[in-house]
Amino acid sequence: MATTTQNPIPSGSAAAAGTTTAAPPRLRRSSPRHRAGIAAHYLALVVTGLVFLAPVAYMVAASFAPASDTLAGFKVFDVTQWGLHNYSGVSASLSSDSTGHLWRFFLVSFTVTVAVVGLGLVVNSMAAFALSRLEWRGRGLVLLGILMLLIVPFEAVAVPMFYLYNDARNTLWIQIVPFIGNALSIFLFYSFFSGIPPSIDEAARLDGAGPWRIFTQIIAPMSKPAYASVAILTFLTQWGAFLWPVLMVSEPNLRPLPLQISVFAGQLPPAWGQVMAFGVLLVLPVIVVFLLFQRWFIEGVASSAVKG
Repeated sequence: MATTTQNPIPSGSAAAAGTTTAAPPRLRRSSPRHRAGIAAHYLALVVTGLVFLAPVAYMVAASFAPASDTLAGFKVFDVTQWGLHNYSGVSASLSSDSTGHLWRFFLVSFTVTVAVVGLGLVVNSMAAFALSRLEWRGRGLVLLGILMLLIVPFEAVAVPMFYLYNDARNTLWIQIVPFIGNALSIFLFYSFFSGIPPSIDEAARLDGAGPWRIFTQIIAPMSKPAYASVAILTFLTQWGAFLWPVLMVSEPNLRPLPLQISVFAGQLPPAWGQVMAFGVLLVLPVIVVFLLFQRWFIEGVASSAVKG
């Protein structure tokens, strides 16, 4: 009985059969100059971050340090001496009708800021929707006027507004109504809405949807990053508003936090430890809001950069 032996396949037969094995990609080594550039880039980022974080870190440390060490430089970072006496001092100093109550300053700032942010999101997004998704005569002129308003600083119109609303001083609504409509917010919404394909609106109209339904059920849900970006920017601006309350508010119980901390810091002799504690209380809500909405804020900025 004959036996057959199979010869091994030659190494070149695989190539002849049409199958090839790709060579592994060669890793590209970065040159020393390239590595030095990356290191310099990260070093610049670290230095810039420290420049911005150092004052905040000092304020936080000084708010816990003893009053005698508030202006003592790096001595404020001695955690063994930290306490809450500055915060209790702020609460005790602002606990009467003549000076105002600390909780009421927070309530005024919170009420004004939430009202401006909430109403502003509705009004400005609707205006941007009309400018970007609807066809009507004069739309270009209105958009041009809004863009022109972006270059006008608030300080240029503060005095005319003061004379216009002088009879409504020392009220909550005077701190809210003038800031609901915002040219920057409209422009940000307009830029985001313009990047949404018009075919979505056309498909919705074929299904019988009108402008209101398109806005509330299609465009708005797709624009969460834009809403988060505008909400954070409006919150930062309104929470730290100072010039308008200085002009329009003189009653202690209607002062927002930025105005009250200015009054508090101007007392003699100045208690810098308590001023630092007050500053931490003023900044803390801003940090909390940013941490809560940072994901949508970053998405909104990134999408705007890509579309731009």
